[in-house]
Amino acid sequence: MTSGVRLILKDLEFAVSHNVPVRILTGRYLNITQPEALALLKGTFGEKIDLRFCLTEPYQSFHPKAYFFHKQNGSDLFIGSSNISKSALTSGIEWNYRFNSNQHKEDFDYFFQTFEDLFLNHSVKIDDEELKEYSKAYHKPQILKSIEETENQNNGENQNIIPFEYEPRGAQIEALYALEQTRKEGATKALIHAATGIGKTYLAAFDSKNYRRVLFVAHREEILKQAAESFYNVRHSDDFGFFYSGMHEKNKSVIFASVQSLGKNEYLREEFFPKDYFDYIVIDEFHHAAANQYLSIINYFNPKFLLGLTATPERADGRNIYELCDYNIPFEISLFQGINRGLLVPFHYYGIYDETDYSSMRYAKGDYLEEDLNNAYIGNENRSHLILNHFKKYSPKKSLGFCASRLHAKYMAEFFCKNGIPSVAVYSGEQGDFSEERDKAIRLLNDGKIKIIFSVNMFNEGVDIPSVEAVLFLRPTQSEVIFLQQLGRGLRLYKNKEFLTVLDFIGNYKNAGKFIKNLKERKNPDGKPFSNIEEENYIFPDGCLVDFEFELIDLFERLKQKSQSVQSIIKNEFYRIKDLLGKIPSRTEFFENIDWEIYQLCLKNVKFSPFKNYLQFLKTENLLGEDEKIMAVTIAADFLNEVERTSMTKSYKMPVLLSFYKDGKILQKVNENDLLESWKKFYSNNLYWKDLPQILNFESYKKITDKEHLANIKKNPVHYLILSGKGYFSMKENYFTINERLLPFLENPAFATHFKDIIDYRTADYFSRRYNEANEAHYEIPEEKVLMVADSGAKE
Repeated sequence: MTSGVRLILKDLEFAVSHNVPVRILTGRYLNITQPEALALLKGTFGEKIDLRFCLTEPYQSFHPKAYFFHKQNGSDLFIGSSNISKSALTSGIEWNYRFNSNQHKEDFDYFFQTFEDLFLNHSVKIDDEELKEYSKAYHKPQILKSIEETENQNNGENQNIIPFEYEPRGAQIEALYALEQTRKEGATKALIHAATGIGKTYLAAFDSKNYRRVLFVAHREEILKQAAESFYNVRHSDDFGFFYSGMHEKNKSVIFASVQSLGKNEYLREEFFPKDYFDYIVIDEFHHAAANQYLSIINYFNPKFLLGLTATPERADGRNIYELCDYNIPFEISLFQGINRGLLVPFHYYGIYDETDYSSMRYAKGDYLEEDLNNAYIGNENRSHLILNHFKKYSPKKSLGFCASRLHAKYMAEFFCKNGIPSVAVYSGEQGDFSEERDKAIRLLNDGKIKIIFSVNMFNEGVDIPSVEAVLFLRPTQSEVIFLQQLGRGLRLYKNKEFLTVLDFIGNYKNAGKFIKNLKERKNPDGKPFSNIEEENYIFPDGCLVDFEFELIDLFERLKQKSQSVQSIIKNEFYRIKDLLGKIPSRTEFFENIDWEIYQLCLKNVKFSPFKNYLQFLKTENLLGEDEKIMAVTIAADFLNEVERTSMTKSYKMPVLLSFYKDGKILQKVNENDLLESWKKFYSNNLYWKDLPQILNFESYKKITDKEHLANIKKNPVHYLILSGKGYFSMKENYFTINERLLPFLENPAFATHFKDIIDYRTADYFSRRYNEANEAHYEIPEEKVLMVADSGAKE
């Protein structure tokens, strides 16, 4: 356990510094070994200690506790009941017996030979991949929760809120180790995806502690103030300033800036902030990073390291935020894993049938119009009593209700108050009857003077109320991001809080029931996208409950039967994104914003996929510009389509094709220097070098000579482009060339734009797929073996 590792860490460091070999053999038996404890050892010692898992499990239990100390004049063995945990090494009642090799040679030799056999012949080295897989599959056992409670009590910690020491804990330890490893591999930016409640702000404070100038960017002042407090607790320094609302502090070690203020052109210039002004930049709520002001900041500054933080999954709201960090996600812990590891409380989710009819409501830019929702909700006594009765059924003491508008929140607060439930509404702007400012409302809730706060987008992120016992979804949730944010408001640990109650009022609206998929972990066996709540192979986190009323089962089935054709779904998604962006999207923009499940439909239904011939798709929809019309039925269009469809098992063709693109125009031929420059620039981009063959680490990549790079370029991408490119590519007099028949189109700006867009899209798609494939593996024990482990644990 981490608590035990911390106790002996200094002693191990002393031993290692004196060249004492250290070997540790641990097990996965009953999940007592914490992944963060292993990460703490690996992060501290790297390869200086030999850390292994015993492989006898799950066929046999692994339960020994033995400590061997080898000295010049003999060896000692302590064998008994003490695990490496704080309670076992300090306050617990434990029995251990000492053997000395000089006094008990036969006994010592027997135990040591057994250890040697297990360590050398029945173990696996805990490398980064092994640790990652163990961490993914880890479930915190109840006995470990009891041990931690005992340790906390022995420390005199008896507070209402779960205690937080200002040192890395839990998953933070693993994330810090992963971040350090990715920097050693040459990464200059990374994204941490961790569920709400894991402590991402503290993680950023710990990771950036040794950097001189740090920038923390968020979109709300409350988040910045909370972050400043976290950084102060870690750095023990008040050398920080704020950059928002008229405050423009610069000469501080850490600056907390709002994206609205810092993102202005007047500040993003060399005279105000040089591009390398900050050594370390943190972008909080990174799912917002695709917005223009965030992109301005990310693209302007050139820090030594950039860290993105998000609680939302990949493709949240269709935005491919992972691409902004070149798909470098060194550490992830989902909501599912957070609950299984005891870092968050379980949820009891109740889907409640709401008879509100959404079929005639106006729908634009991915949501229902506020006016129509107000008309349906405000004054609707039947719906209001439905909500009230279910609230009374579960009787939570502290709750949050998420509403459609300010008028809706105020109406719900008034209705609950008049029916004996003390409540307030919280929203931005001028307050009125039954409403309060946010900070005061939170105090009233924590003091037990009210039972529920009804809000509008005010509690989605940046506000922590660990005592919340229930959340109510009172409007149609159309955003995956918002669904997870609102759920996360109630998942934080709190004393005597066993689970979160979730009351979701669902009607016949678009996306009804869709986001329940985020509460499960395992994908469908055939890999098909999630379709309805009756899908088999649902696996929810430990201690969680999901229950839908029968009317909803029927509703989901009716909605499923009304589903559109694949072609219509894809086309409607294109026009949704066109409406969202206010222009015809490029391939890359379409890819970045498309709903992930719809993109999977494109991949599986090639004849309907715009990505296989984007010009033809635009032509069919009468959306071609004048320059595009000129080449739409020419060899230029055929060439672009060949680039769209060229096979791509590796990324090698992309930098070669990029060598033809220069200053917004297409070159007809490129030489070896052009190819080499494009190649090295591409693979020096964060961790793209990992795609090259037989490169084990970043140091190996840096040692590759230009001659070796060129040999690889000619042997692979150049050779195969010539071979399969329908005569569009050739080698002539040491130049790699494009067919001369394309010369009339090389000056056409649309030709160059589409050429570059195809390369950008194909690159993003490739690294997205590579990331997803790497994430498919799960560390799983066959079901019959799990039963054996559970049975042996019960007997013990």
